[in-house]
Amino acid sequence: MGRILRSAKLAGIVPAALITVMLVTAIPGLAKGKEEAPGRLLTGKVLDRQDNPVPDAVVYVTDTRTRAVKTYIVGADGTYRFPALSNNVDYEIYAQAKGKSSDTKRMSQFDDRKVVDILLRIDVR
Repeated sequence: MGRILRSAKLAGIVPAALITVMLVTAIPGLAKGKEEAPGRLLTGKVLDRQDNPVPDAVVYVTDTRTRAVKTYIVGADGTYRFPALSNNVDYEIYAQAKGKSSDTKRMSQFDDRKVVDILLRIDVR
């Protein structure tokens, strides 16, 4: 009788243990998927030669594969932000303001940083 009682107890413990193990291994996987945003984040500033922000400058980001262009008009602080850019594409980035342009910078698909910060300079004298 003692063996039957022990077998019944083990039969109840084993499924509970399996369910616990499954939950413990599944939850971190779900949380990991939510933490990782798709693609890369491109941020930066548009500054003049004296390190002053260039308000209302337009930043252009060109996908070199499709030639699609995204734009961003910077605010008074000169910052820009392009979220969720593809990881497997090169991008060309430049800014324009008051009829002048910055040098064109490149963000490579081989750059594995999740957040890329690029400073663009425009000589607006």
